[in-house]
Amino acid sequence: MDRMLERLKVLVVDDNHHMINIIKTILRGFEVKDFYDASNAADAFSLIRTTAFDIIITDFAMDPINGCEFTKLIRTAEDSPNHFVPIIMLTAYAEKSKVEQARDAGVTEFCAKPVTATELYRKVCAVINTPRSFIRTSVYFGPDRRRRKDDNYKGKERRENLFGPKGATMLARTQEPAA
Repeated sequence: MDRMLERLKVLVVDDNHHMINIIKTILRGFEVKDFYDASNAADAFSLIRTTAFDIIITDFAMDPINGCEFTKLIRTAEDSPNHFVPIIMLTAYAEKSKVEQARDAGVTEFCAKPVTATELYRKVCAVINTPRSFIRTSVYFGPDRRRRKDDNYKGKERRENLFGPKGATMLARTQEPAA
């Protein structure tokens, strides 16, 4: 795993420069060598247009564009070069409503501050080792929000590869979203 981590290209987005330094120090501990940082979503999106990142780590509470709006921009903007990039959100606001807001924006993993190296490592490994399929509906595009599959569930809401009347489609992680 460490050899894979040292080849990652990571973007860290946070309006707190001290937090950027903490995350970069943790990443160095994982042997990540190639990382960039931005102090706001606009600068980060400019970097995304010119550099192919393997993972984005972003804060929730930023101005003028917060982490959820930034995530939606990555997932849905026509000029976003990688709608499928894994996004790990870090935040001190870890109440259920914020977690759900991040999930509904298309965040891949969620990590509460104060972040530990162990927890961030676990999230980075999760997005690498168990990439999630992407879902497209009329109101959502992003990683499949369901964490577990219950083979015993047989109800009408049961979903497989194509999702019936609501028109949701499961997309392979490497497939570009349909226009």
